[in-house]
Formats: sequence, C-alpha cells, structure tokens
Amino acid sequence: MSESEIMAAQAGVLQEIKESVEKAAVAEEKQVTLIEEQNELAKQRTQTTSNLLQYSSSTAKFTEDQTAMARERTALTRAQTRLSTRSTELANIRTDLGRERTALAEQRTEVAIYRTELARERTRLATTRTNLAKFRNALAMERNRMSQRRTDLATERNRLAETRTSWAMSRTRLSLQRTFLARGRTYLALIRTGLAILVLGLTLFRYFGLSIWSLFDGALVLLGVGLVIYGGKGYREAERSDKRFIELLAADVGLQNLG
Repeated sequence: MSESEIMAAQAGVLQEIKESVEKAAVAEEKQVTLIEEQNELAKQRTQTTSNLLQYSSSTAKFTEDQTAMARERTALTRAQTRLSTRSTELANIRTDLGRERTALAEQRTEVAIYRTELARERTRLATTRTNLAKFRNALAMERNRMSQRRTDLATERNRLAETRTSWAMSRTRLSLQRTFLARGRTYLALIRTGLAILVLGLTLFRYFGLSIWSLFDGALVLLGVGLVIYGGKGYREAERSDKRFIELLAADVGLQNLG
C-alpha cells in the first residue's frame, strides 16, 4: 500500500469520526432541549399544585363560614362548581403533562440507546485508529530499514568512487608511462634513422672516394652521428623516467585492487 493510499484511508477514518462527533453533539443538544422543556413543565405543575392548594384552602374557608353565609350558599355552590370544573381541567392538564413526561422519557431512552451506539462506534473507530497506528509504526520500521540500506549503498558507492578515482589515477599514470614509452620509441626511431644516414654516408664515401661529393657524404655522416647521439640521450632519459614510473606503479593501490 502506497503512502497516498494510507493518507486517503486516514482521511476517510477522520471524516467518519467527525460525522460521529457531530451526530453526538446534535443528540446532546436535543437532550438538553428536552431537559429544559421537562423543567418548564415541572414548574407549571408546581404552579398548578400551588393553585390547587389555594383553591382547597378557599373551599375549607367557605365550608367553615357556610353557617354564617347561608344566604350566599348558592353563590358559593356555583363558585365551588366552577372550582371543581377548574380542578377537573387541571387534572386533565396534569394527565397531559404525565403523558408528555412519558413521551419525554421514551425520547430520553432513545437518546440513551443512540448514545450507546455512538459509544460503540467510537470504540470501533478507536480500534481502527490503533490498527492504523500499528501499521504506521510498521511502515516507519520499514522506512528505517530502507534508510539503513540506502546508507549502506551510499557507503558502498563512496568506496566504489574511491576505487574508481584510484583507477583513474592509475590510468593517468599508465598514460604518462605510455607517453614516455612512445617518446623512447621516437628516440629509438631517431637512432635508427641516424644509423641509416651514417651507413648511407659511409657507403657513398667508400663507393665514390674523395671527390666534390665527399662534403655531402661527410655531412650525412655528421648528421647520422648527431641523430644517434641525440636519440641515445633521449632514450636514456626516457628509460630512466620509465623506471621511476614502474616503481610508482608497483606501489599504486588502484593497480593492486585491479589485480
């Protein structure tokens, strides 16, 4: 699995976590709203109970004063009827409040079930995150191993570069030795040419004897002798340089590694 695929999987998991958290927040807001409504209904029920107590006190007072207020009994009876009707209405209201409280309890139960499901989902996501962390640690270990391998390869490359450098220096020295050998061959060619000219001059002098051409023969002999001497000196210098390079090449690390 590539790093881009891993990042995509992590983004998907984070998106799921975000959606779950948003759902939990909405559920918590609903639960808070329901609790506030329940508190408001409780306040209304308390107020209604207080009103009922007041009405009950009024009824007791009317009963105690019934003898003294016989003339007003009809009015009190009507008032009592109205109070009974109001009490019935309050009882109906209380019944409705009880039904609403039952519905709220059912909703609270549903919210609790949903919260439990969210907790399970969160646990599953935590397990997935743990597995991803383990996989990421495995990838980190593999990356460290590959880094160590790359370091070893870099060390090997440096060693090969040093070897190549030593070989290049050895090749340069061999090139210099080849140059000196070529110079030695050039001097040997001069010696060979000088000997040929010397032999030619002696041959012409011996064949023609003393004459006007003897000067040309002498010049050929002198030229041949000069070439032989010059070529001999140059060849000796080239031979000495070649010996020095042979000593250097004998101690060359590049050639030893090549061997």
